[in-house]
Amino acid sequence: MADGTLALPADDVPSSVHVERPRQREHGDWATNVALQLAKKAGTTPRALAEDLAARLGATPGVKAVDVAGPGFLNITLDAGAAGELARTIVAAGDAYGRSDALAGQVHNLEFISANPTGPLHIGHTRWAALGDALARILRAAGADVTAEYYINDAGAQMDKFGRSVLARARGEEAPEDGYPGEYVIERAQEVLAQHPDLLDLPEEEAVVVAREAGYAAQLAAIRRTLDGFGVHFDTWFSERTLHESGAVDQAVARLREQGHVFDQDGAVWLRTTDFADDKDRVMIRANGEPTYFAADAAYYLSKKDRGFPGKIYLLGADHHGYINRLKAIAACAGDDPETNIEVLIGQLVNIGGERMGKRRGNALYLDDLLEWIGSDALRYSLARFPADTPLSLSGEELLKQSNDNPVFYVQYAHSRTCAVDRNAADRAVARALPDGSDAFDPSLLTHETEAALIGRLTEFPRIVAQAAELREPHRVARYLESLAADYHKWYSECRVTPFPDEDVTDTHRTRLWLNDAVRQVLANGLDLLGVTAPERM
Repeated sequence: MADGTLALPADDVPSSVHVERPRQREHGDWATNVALQLAKKAGTTPRALAEDLAARLGATPGVKAVDVAGPGFLNITLDAGAAGELARTIVAAGDAYGRSDALAGQVHNLEFISANPTGPLHIGHTRWAALGDALARILRAAGADVTAEYYINDAGAQMDKFGRSVLARARGEEAPEDGYPGEYVIERAQEVLAQHPDLLDLPEEEAVVVAREAGYAAQLAAIRRTLDGFGVHFDTWFSERTLHESGAVDQAVARLREQGHVFDQDGAVWLRTTDFADDKDRVMIRANGEPTYFAADAAYYLSKKDRGFPGKIYLLGADHHGYINRLKAIAACAGDDPETNIEVLIGQLVNIGGERMGKRRGNALYLDDLLEWIGSDALRYSLARFPADTPLSLSGEELLKQSNDNPVFYVQYAHSRTCAVDRNAADRAVARALPDGSDAFDPSLLTHETEAALIGRLTEFPRIVAQAAELREPHRVARYLESLAADYHKWYSECRVTPFPDEDVTDTHRTRLWLNDAVRQVLANGLDLLGVTAPERM
């Protein structure tokens, strides 16, 4: 260019530039390596391009300084007014702050828990309930269209075993040797007898059917009540039975045969999944004509495809690693791309110990027990703050502690403190506007180092949510909230929203009240994504 500055051809100018928060606060508010990426196209060195960009950015209103580091990194520092304006933006956005269209256009079926309706949800299901519901919330916050689905495994021999167990308990007998011995079966039997007082007078086979069907309905209702108490709600409850009763399993075999992946051998019908990295081909129809579970899995996958879900996300337990390749093989056989149309997330085992463990019934720790003992908030937060593939051993007593060592208490207390600050400000007549109603918000007054750190942390929230959605990692939101809480607690100890008794209310106090509001909003938004409440008092 004539003035000596560098330029890029129009076609080489990127539509967007990646910026990120520096790891060290002294390196500014934002950093970018754009000069390293574009220097070759500009016909110069990265350092020279960085210096040219620094000069231009430095003249931009709201930019306090731009430093060039290393071979050509740009560290950008905003002035207090430009950075602090974020507080007003957050307050105005309210519940919408942190939401984006990062995953707009994506349509997913998210299946999780999917426990057999033959017993209560236990501790393993609890982890998937917390993670699955949090993931659904986060995906929606990032703009994706998500249907949360519970697959009811209500077909097969286990249902008959359950029916015989319920009938035995209704008769005052022990459960069959291959049945379900838990005390909950006694409760289901009592419910069935209340609905069918003639149960014990029916012929054996008819009594088994009545006990099975009524017990199934009662157990499924109990599961739904438990999940309601845990704040987990599904858009769809999909019955495995419907696949068999509607002919969907037979249709799935025929469709996959048309695709050229089904073959007959030894009287059975097979799916050639080894063509798609599975360790062995899978039987769909046994030689006796009975469909396998795998056939139902294939029919279920095709049902999701037919119902208009390009993305199919499965959250499976620790003992389901073998399902990954076979499910991906089903996707490939169905004509989908197993790298984009299906995701299988495997969760590791979790153990929660403590004095209440010895009081549990039998050797199972049920979600209802955990809710009574620990509560929904501590459970959901603690299970969501770790990656799904991390084995967990938690202490129930630690989760109940009201101390800074307990992460859920630490974050919730930060929110309740923002509410207390708001109440105290009202008592001292610290308002968000001047007495004449004019705006008292002056972001240039937010100059304390703890305010710069706090504003910088607030800026990160939308990126964290979008990243957690893209990577399917709810724990990123939890860890962010802990960092935000730490920054807030430090700011609270250094900067006053309410003046001392002998001081007048100033615009600094009023502006800090806006910042306090912004922190409260982000904490509430983040906790809601995890299905955790944001208490106003603790």
